[in-house]
Amino acid sequence: MKTDALIIFTRNPELGKVKTRLAKTIGDEKALAVYTDLLLHTKNETQAINCDKFVFYDSVIVKEDIWSQDFYQKKRQASGDLGQRMQDAFTSLFEMGYQYCIIIGSDLFDLKVALIETAFKKLRDHDVVIGPAEDGGYYLLGLKKNNTLIFQNKDWGTSTVFEATVRDLESYKICLLDRLNDIDTFDDLKRSSYDWAKLSTVL
Repeated sequence: MKTDALIIFTRNPELGKVKTRLAKTIGDEKALAVYTDLLLHTKNETQAINCDKFVFYDSVIVKEDIWSQDFYQKKRQASGDLGQRMQDAFTSLFEMGYQYCIIIGSDLFDLKVALIETAFKKLRDHDVVIGPAEDGGYYLLGLKKNNTLIFQNKDWGTSTVFEATVRDLESYKICLLDRLNDIDTFDDLKRSSYDWAKLSTVL
């Protein structure tokens, strides 16, 4: 067992259930194709990182998928809002004995190996590492002890989340990473590095 653990929150890739705001513009089939590519990108960028890695599915654990059990351990997200589910994931890994835990989603074509490795390094001499997203949320959160306050009383999915979280952390030593663009809407996708040619084969 390593000291570092990476938590990856994913949604099970099902038609009509992922990237619903994006789907309002490009349709369910293409939204699913984009999300499938996001999952693959997240896997490619995290697989070689020197830490223990945990994929937390939102509904059902899938044994045979892109997340090889040679590299990833698999868990199911708890019930409740996003804050409750993230808090439960951190709690479970700290209770397993991990000292440095980072959570990411699977919504970021800008995600790179070096970014996560930098976050783990910064966590050695900071209480919290956070990667702000352009939409007012955050795409990465690193902790080395449980902090229930930051997961409570937030309007998850809105532009207030990052600022509200930072207010809760006023007495902590925080490292802020680069602000990046996560993919929720068509405008987000237009600003990303996504290869549009991939959608030409989707009805």
